[in-house]
Amino acid sequence: MDIEDPKELVRHGYDALSLRYDQAYGAETKYQPWIRELSGRIPADGRVLDLGCGSGVPVARALATAGCRVTGVDISEVQIRRARELVPQAEFIRADATAVDFPAASFDAVVSFYALIHIPLDEQPPLLRKVARWLRPGGWLLMTTGHRAWTGLDEDWLGGGTAMWWSHADAATNRAWITQAGLTVEQEEFVAEGEGGHALFWARRD
Repeated sequence: MDIEDPKELVRHGYDALSLRYDQAYGAETKYQPWIRELSGRIPADGRVLDLGCGSGVPVARALATAGCRVTGVDISEVQIRRARELVPQAEFIRADATAVDFPAASFDAVVSFYALIHIPLDEQPPLLRKVARWLRPGGWLLMTTGHRAWTGLDEDWLGGGTAMWWSHADAATNRAWITQAGLTVEQEEFVAEGEGGHALFWARRD
């Protein structure tokens, strides 16, 4: 493992602790209100990109069950293998989110929960510009970002004996990046978690 490469730390961390992560963060229930609201905003058979899809549960599975055509992308080989087993009706790609590409106007929605925060700060605005290009007119971006600026490492993530790395911009910076990418922020909220939290954005392509 190349410990100098933060993306390699992220990949290795999720490879090692995929199941533990799902158990620790209540993957079966955590995102259901957001997913239900998104389902009501897009066509019943809409195309959705789940960027940083993890094990495919619950986001890809819930959207696919609702009739959406879902494509998931994740950097972790273990996460993608589990996603293919847990959500066979969706398509999954093992790739770095900043390196993958799709044709313009491919998706009715892009969902990305707790993934942007694992990407180096200088790579986040270019990724958001690509996301905006991938959306169809009227399409939605539903994304969590950092709420306060912080970059750092946890040497013993989830008590699992492996490291994890994050890089957060603050909410105002994230809002500016989303707007500069060509999207309109329609809603923003603070998602409390422990002593801190993240920002949740609903943004739309005009």
